[in-house]
Amino acid sequence: MRGNCFYCEHCIVEHDMTHIWHPKRSHKKLDCHPFPHLLIRNFIQGDSFTENLQRELLDLNFHEKSNDLYKFNQSDDLKKRKEPHITGLRAALFGLFRSWLGEVLGVELEPIVDVSCAKYQYTDVLLCHDDELEGRRVAFILYLVPPWESSDGGTLDLFSTDDHFQPHSVVKSLVPSWNTLILFEVSPISFHQVAEVLSEDKCRLSLSGWFHGPSLERPPRHIEPPLPRSPHLPRDETLLLEWLNPLYLDVDYQSQVQQEFEDSSEIQLKNFLKEEKFKEVSEALRLTDVQWTKQGPPNRRCYEVASLESFPQCVSACWELLCSEAFFLLLSNFTGLRLHYLSPSDEDEEEEKDQEDEEEGEATGSSGDTPSANKNNKGPSTPVCVGELRRWAHGDYTLLHDGDASKAEYALDLLLPLSCPDWQTEFGGFTSYIANEEDEELLMVYPEENSLALVYRDKETLKFVKHINHRSSTLPIGDSCRRAVYDFSFVYYE
Repeated sequence: MRGNCFYCEHCIVEHDMTHIWHPKRSHKKLDCHPFPHLLIRNFIQGDSFTENLQRELLDLNFHEKSNDLYKFNQSDDLKKRKEPHITGLRAALFGLFRSWLGEVLGVELEPIVDVSCAKYQYTDVLLCHDDELEGRRVAFILYLVPPWESSDGGTLDLFSTDDHFQPHSVVKSLVPSWNTLILFEVSPISFHQVAEVLSEDKCRLSLSGWFHGPSLERPPRHIEPPLPRSPHLPRDETLLLEWLNPLYLDVDYQSQVQQEFEDSSEIQLKNFLKEEKFKEVSEALRLTDVQWTKQGPPNRRCYEVASLESFPQCVSACWELLCSEAFFLLLSNFTGLRLHYLSPSDEDEEEEKDQEDEEEGEATGSSGDTPSANKNNKGPSTPVCVGELRRWAHGDYTLLHDGDASKAEYALDLLLPLSCPDWQTEFGGFTSYIANEEDEELLMVYPEENSLALVYRDKETLKFVKHINHRSSTLPIGDSCRRAVYDFSFVYYE
C-alpha cells in the first residue's frame, strides 16, 4: 500500500488492541504482488467469540443480489445491529484497529462504519472490479468458512494490470480460511474477483467492507477504440432465397412481424435459417479448426471471438448473408427502421403529408413552407453494422461499464444462437437489457437454437451477458455438444 509502511513488513507498527484482536498474537503476511495486500490469520482471539459471531451472522436476514457483476446473498448493513459479538467486532474494527491501520498507511481514516455480511454458495460469484468509489481507501474481508480447498472455488483472485491500468489476468488466488482477515488498498490497479463457488455443500461466509479516507489519485480512464462499422455488402436477394426459411420472405408475414416489433421493440423469429443450412453452419463450427481469440479486459468482458480469416466456407456465407444489402432491406421490413434507402422513413411519411398540406394550401392561398421541408435538406445517413461470431463457455460474461451510458446510441441488436440444444436458463449466458442506472431487467434474451432475436435499444438502454456458471458443466462432452454456445452477434445503425 502506498503510505509509510505497507511496502515493507518490518515497518508495521504494532499497538495494543482489545482482546478481540492483538497484533502480537496474530500471524501477518504482507505481499505487494500484484498490488499490496495484507493477510492476518487468527485475527479474532478466542474460538468461542468467533463461533458465536458466526452463529449471529447466520441468523441474519439475507437478500439475494444479482446483476451483471455478481450473484450472492448479502445481509443488511451491520452498523446498527445490536447482537453482542457483531457489536464487539464492529467496535474493534472501526475503533482501535482503524487507528492502527491509519498509522500504518500514514493517513487519517474516517470513523465511517461500512460493513456487511455475505454468503456465497454454489455458482455464486463476484466478477472482476477494482472497488473504487469515492471515499473508499482500504477494503477488508474476514472469512468464517468451513475447511476450504481451492477446488471449492470462492478464491479471492488478484489481477495483474497492463500499461493502460486495465486488468489482464489472475496472478494470485487466496483461498478462504477460518478467522482470516485480508486487507488491500483500493487503488486504480486493485482489480480482484471472488471466483465462482464450485462446492455444492459449503457456504463461503464473510464479513466485508471498507475503511474510508482520502482516495488515491487516479490516472485518466482508458478509452477503448470502437469496433469498426461497415456498410452493407452488395449481395442481392439470391442469398435470402438460399438461406432463409421461406416464411420470412412472405411480404404479408413481414408486415405482421413489423407490427409486433413496433409494439414491443423486440421479437424472436424461430427456425430462421433453413434447417439444412443451420445444421451445416453448426457442425462446421464444432468440427472445424476455427481460430478463436479471448476478448477482454476482464472488467468488461470474457468470451471468445472467431477470426474472419479462419471461417469455414459455409460460415463465411452466413456472415455475408447478415452483412448483405438484401438482409439490410429485410431487417427494414421486419422493424420499420431505415436500414436501406428503399425502406420508407418517418421523414418520407412527413414529406408525403406536407405535400398534401401544400396542395391544400395552394387551394386556399396559404404558404407551403414547412419545418420538415428544411429537415429533409440534410442527406440521409448510410446504415452500417458491426458483427462478431462468438463462442461462450463456463466462466464467460460481459459487464456494464462506467462509460457505456455516455456512448449509448440508438441501435438494432441481432442475435442468432447456434449449437445450444440443451441449454437451460439456470446456466446463465442470457442477454439482459436494463435501463441506465436501474437494476431492474427490461428484457432477457435466452440462447435458443436458430431463433433470430431482434431488439431495438434507445440511448437509455444497456445490455450485458450474464455469467455462465458451473451448472453448464452438466452438459455432455462430445462432438454433438462441447459445452459451448456459438452465436452471431450484430448491431445495425440507421
